[in-house]
Amino acid sequence: MRASVLGLGEAGSLYAAGLIAQGWTVTGYDPADNATPQGALRAATPEDAVRGAEVVFSLVGGKAAEAAAASVAEHLEPGALFADMNSASPAVKVRIAATMGESRFVDVSVVGSVPAHGSATGVVVSGAASAAAARIFAGLGAPVEDIAGAPGDASVRKLLRSSFMKGLGALIVESVSAGRAAGAEAWVRTQIADYLVGGEAALDRLHDGTLKHAARRATETDAAAELLDSIGVRPVMTRAAAELHRDRADAALAPSEDLLAAFEGLAVANIGDARDRMGMLDGGIHALWKGARVVGRARTVWVRSGDNQALHRAIAASRPGEVLVVNGQGDTTRALLGELMAERAKRRGVLGIVVDGALRDVGELEKIGFAAWGRAVTPAGPYKNGPGQVDVPVAVGGVVVRPGDLVVGDDDGVIVVPAAEAAASLLGGRAVEADEAQRRAAILAGTA
Repeated sequence: MRASVLGLGEAGSLYAAGLIAQGWTVTGYDPADNATPQGALRAATPEDAVRGAEVVFSLVGGKAAEAAAASVAEHLEPGALFADMNSASPAVKVRIAATMGESRFVDVSVVGSVPAHGSATGVVVSGAASAAAARIFAGLGAPVEDIAGAPGDASVRKLLRSSFMKGLGALIVESVSAGRAAGAEAWVRTQIADYLVGGEAALDRLHDGTLKHAARRATETDAAAELLDSIGVRPVMTRAAAELHRDRADAALAPSEDLLAAFEGLAVANIGDARDRMGMLDGGIHALWKGARVVGRARTVWVRSGDNQALHRAIAASRPGEVLVVNGQGDTTRALLGELMAERAKRRGVLGIVVDGALRDVGELEKIGFAAWGRAVTPAGPYKNGPGQVDVPVAVGGVVVRPGDLVVGDDDGVIVVPAAEAAASLLGGRAVEADEAQRRAAILAGTA
C-alpha cells in the first residue's frame, strides 16, 4: 500500500512511522523544515507527494486544512481516499469534502494523545469513505468508531470532547501558574494530581501539551466554541480556554528580551524600509513628547470611543516590557490615559502607550519617562462604562496589531512587526542602517 502524509509535524511523523511499520510505502510533504521520518520519502511538492498514493492523510493543522486539500485535489489517483485528520469546524470539513469529492473523503477525528499512542490513537470517522478508512486505522491498531454519516459529523464529536479536554488543560496551566506566583506550586500540583487518573503523569501531559501546542489548540478550541454557539449552548468556559491557549501561544512567539534589546537605537524608518514600508502607523499618530522611544511587546486593547474601562483591565494584566496598544476608534474628544494611569502602568513595567485616540498630562508623562503616541492631546477625561476587549487583534493607525507583536516607536512614529518576523526585521533594519551610513559618508566626502 502507498500513502501520502501531508504535514510532517509531531502527529504527521508518528502516523508516517506507524504506516511504515505496517509495511506501507510512505511519501511525505511539509513546507516547513521538519525532519523526514525514517523510512519515508520526502516530496518537493504536495502534488509529487500524492502521486500514486492510495490514501492521503492530511495533518497540516486546522488553519491550513482547506489550502492543503485544494493543492492536491486535482492530483489524486482515481479511487484514492483523502483522510482529513485536522481539528476544524464541521463547515470546514464539508467544504473540503466538496473540493475532494465526497465519495473519496473521510472526516477523521483523533480522540486521544498521539504522542502517547502514535498511529494507534483512537479515532472517530465519518463520511462516504468511512468504512474503508475504518479498516485502515484498525490495521494500525487504533480503536475506531465509525459513525458513517456526513463530512463534519466526526468533527462534531471531536469538538465536543475538546470543549472539555482543552478546557481541562487550560485550567491546569492557569492553576499551576497561579500556584507558582503564590509560592505554592508543589501544593497546587498535588491537589490537581490527586483528582486525575494517572496522577502526576497525567497532570504533566495535560500541562506540557497545552503549552507545547497552544497555537493549534487555540484554533481547535475556537472551533469548539463556535460549535457550542451554533447548537444553543453558551460557550463561556470554552471561550475562556481558547483565550488562555492564545495567550500562551502569543507568549511563546513574543520576541525575547535579548531580541528586544538588539532593537534599541534602531530607527523606525530603517525598520520600515527593510519591511517594504509596511507596518508603520499613519502619520496622524505621533509622539506626544520629544525624544519618546520604545521597544516592547504589544498588549492590545479595544475600547469604545472615549471610554477606558478596558484599558484599566489591560494595565492590571500587563507584564514588564509591554506597550499598551489601544484602538480608541480615532476619537480625540476624550483622553484615554493620563498621569495616574501611566504611573500604575509604569509600576507594572509597562514601557509606554500607542493609542488611536487622545491622551492627557503629557508633560507629566515626559517627566516620568512614559513613552506616548496618539492622535491628539485633550484635558477632557474618559468615561468608564465599557464595553471593551483586551488581548485581541486591534486596528491602530491603519495597521492590525496582535498581542505580543513587536512595537517600536520614536520621534518619527511607530511601526508594528509580527512577532514571528522580528528577528528577520532586525537584520534587515541593521542592513539599511549600515547602507545609509555608507552613503552619508560618501556624500560628505564628495564621492557620491
